[in-house]
Amino acid sequence: MKIFCVGRNYAEHAKELGNAIPDEPVIFIKPKSALLQTHTPFYYPEFTNELHYEVELVLRVSKNGKYIQERHASKYYNGITVGIDFTARDLQAELKEKGLPWEKAKGWDNSAVVGKWVDLTPKINLKEINFSLTKNKEVVQEGNSKDMIFTFDQIVANISNYFSLNIGDLIFTGTPAGVGECVVGDELEGFLEKESMFQVEVK
Repeated sequence: MKIFCVGRNYAEHAKELGNAIPDEPVIFIKPKSALLQTHTPFYYPEFTNELHYEVELVLRVSKNGKYIQERHASKYYNGITVGIDFTARDLQAELKEKGLPWEKAKGWDNSAVVGKWVDLTPKINLKEINFSLTKNKEVVQEGNSKDMIFTFDQIVANISNYFSLNIGDLIFTGTPAGVGECVVGDELEGFLEKESMFQVEVK
């Protein structure tokens, strides 16, 4: 199982971090060990002093594929949820400044939270899905899939040009504006529309 992630897929988020709007999806990968297992506590990592939450819509890959055409891409995923791409922002900034890869800041153990899955049906309008994140019961991030720079199908097609997609792979599709810091004791809750998909306490 692979965890693909898309960076800078919402224009306002790219702007808030001072990044240029990309011409094609910015892809990076978290290892399988990054997935926080159900009922496993999330601990604040020792190597950062600036832990950021990034709420995202996550797709579940349901079919093996390679070199997938955009018009066929929707056949390769069958579930959606909300997740968190945790980021050690200070470490990421340090690595980027040195021109080094920043997997250390993104891919450590348990750095990817995934909520409960919603099976996709024709009734679900993937072009306009609301999602949000609360911190200690206050909304800190809100997004809608209509604001993505690259659509779900464009993302799937692009990834498949470089990596084989396999059943069970996950695709984090990018975070909207509003990313911010969390500390020990914070309670984070992700919502798809108005339904709670996960709850995580930072320990």
